[in-house]
Amino acid sequence: MAVTVAAHAGFCMGVSRAVESAEAAVKDGIPSCTLGELIHNPTVVRALAEKGLPPIQDPREAAGRRVLIRSHGVSPEVLRVLQENGSEVMDLTCPFVGRLHSIVAEGTADGTPVILVGEKEHPEVRGTAGWAQGPVFVVATPEEAAGLPEMEKAVAVSQTTFPPARWDAVLRVLKQRIGRLESHCTICSATEIRQREAAELAEKADRMIVVGGRNSANTRKLYDLCRERCPETILVESAAEIPPAFANTDPGMIGITAGASTPTGSLKEVVTRMSELENKTLAPEEENNEDFMQQVEATMVRIRPGQTVTGKVVQITDDEVSVNIGYKADGLIKREDLVDQDVKLGDEIEVEVVKVNDGEGNVLLSQRNIVNRKAWDALMAKNEAGEYVEAVGKEAVKGGLIALVDGIRAFVPASQLSQRYVDKISEFVGKTMKLKIIEVDEQKKRIVASRKAVVAEEAAAKKKEVWDKLEEGMVIHGIVRRLTDFGAFVDLGGVDGLIHITDLSWGRVKHPSDVVKPNQEVDVKILSLDRDRDRIQLGYKQMQPRPWDNAAEKYPEGSIVEGKVVRITDFGAFVELEPGLDGLVHISQCARTRIAKVEDAVQVGQKVNVKVLSVDPEKKRISLSIRQALEDEEALNAEASEAPEAEYEVVATDESTAETLADAVEAVEAAETAEAAEAAEAPEKAKE
Repeated sequence: MAVTVAAHAGFCMGVSRAVESAEAAVKDGIPSCTLGELIHNPTVVRALAEKGLPPIQDPREAAGRRVLIRSHGVSPEVLRVLQENGSEVMDLTCPFVGRLHSIVAEGTADGTPVILVGEKEHPEVRGTAGWAQGPVFVVATPEEAAGLPEMEKAVAVSQTTFPPARWDAVLRVLKQRIGRLESHCTICSATEIRQREAAELAEKADRMIVVGGRNSANTRKLYDLCRERCPETILVESAAEIPPAFANTDPGMIGITAGASTPTGSLKEVVTRMSELENKTLAPEEENNEDFMQQVEATMVRIRPGQTVTGKVVQITDDEVSVNIGYKADGLIKREDLVDQDVKLGDEIEVEVVKVNDGEGNVLLSQRNIVNRKAWDALMAKNEAGEYVEAVGKEAVKGGLIALVDGIRAFVPASQLSQRYVDKISEFVGKTMKLKIIEVDEQKKRIVASRKAVVAEEAAAKKKEVWDKLEEGMVIHGIVRRLTDFGAFVDLGGVDGLIHITDLSWGRVKHPSDVVKPNQEVDVKILSLDRDRDRIQLGYKQMQPRPWDNAAEKYPEGSIVEGKVVRITDFGAFVELEPGLDGLVHISQCARTRIAKVEDAVQVGQKVNVKVLSVDPEKKRISLSIRQALEDEEALNAEASEAPEAEYEVVATDESTAETLADAVEAVEAAETAEAAEAAEAPEKAKE
């Protein structure tokens, strides 16, 4: 004889939570009672009553005592009556039932009818019906569903312990009769798994034992499922009810399962009884019993917070996903803690145990925690290697910015955002940036990071790279960034150099803006490098031709040119011919007549014509004369006035014009001939 126990047998999450809370309530000394039987198991109900927690059937019987709401839940009307009676309420409604209540309340808020698929007299169904705000119809079979009136719109939900196959059958009929059907499969994952495992075990077993209360709906469903597949199936509430002859002859394999409201103690009694029968001829009773129970308990996974396990998705709702992790209760993952939102039933996923019991009997799981932990480990590896991390600004908070680094929050103080003062931190929200981790709290998983450090280090690296390429005498391209009274600062691609005002032009410069403008691109020559003081001296005029190099060719002796008076002394006036090239007009050459002061002839800023008397490039001297320029101009004007009138030749531009001109020439010549003849005849006529 071999004994096999279903992996999911005994208390489900909701029942376990309710029983544990009830036992804790008994110990605090506050007079309490349960509204109806806490769970459908007479052994548990009797034990709680003996400890001072009796069941009542009417909320008005509470008489001021604290009332524990059973796992099946109640209607809002019952809760209102309890509150009016002054009773303290401890709501132990199963989370799956609570979700069912919410769906019904929200789905019928506009008066939409609700169809409850389940047993009409079941306390869960009666309690759920009270949450509906429209008509309520309860059906348990496809035939009952076919008898419903036709409806344009309805919401369909199921009793949490209803068999999935029967729900599917009823739903098919409802879809044919209702125009717009909003259906929600609210069957508890624990129920579905227990029923599936029980059916599979019954297919293989020669005999089956179902342990649980006879008044428990889910236990009866397990019994019906098993009996359909294994005719030799019995239902017992305790080991004492197992018939003596059940295992007298070799039965082959015996399968054992238990309803969701069956306490672990009752299940263990049955398993112990069957193990005694199995091993009584094989080994000493005590030792074999102990070994067998250890094997049974070994099939139940033990979990702890922070543990990573692999489980199978067994139920999916809008808000959460249920995962079978081999524990006595399935785990729940809230949608926000699920990384892969496209999971399907049967998918195996890696999850982390957040809480074994969240206070309501739920095993809380997280998929995101695993991703976050891996991201944290990768982040710490980058930190140890001194690498920067990429982040996106998420939220401006007091004192700084919250940024996300691969899903991990990092705080960037305002003083670490930039090398300059940041007036609006919100400008960094949504922007991608590089950060350097400057502080880590491993225990709280918090990091403090700096953008300022990254900017400073990158600038320093770029600056060093540029400095390594610079040499004195090199010509380099740059951009004018800033002007001061003493010069212009030029960005050379990461470092700044200064063009002193004296190196901007060969001529005199009052202000750098006379020569260059901000953001102007220029080619400059490196005059000197001071690496210790981080200074670069640049020259701009050095990129222009020196005025004295070709002064003799540009201004030959005897030529007359225009210039501007830039300076006056006692002995003459200096005239600028071009930037950096001045000539002297001696006082004796400033005017045609003798003058006492230079100012009597010219003023600073006045434009004048001068005659080049001599050019000495080596001594950088040019002698000029205003007087001789004036005299030359007068002489030219005089010659022009004495010159004969200019003769002009008319040239034809086309054939027609040429013919016209020819005719004109003939006419002129004829006129001249006639005039000459007339002049010759004139003396003769005079004699007459």
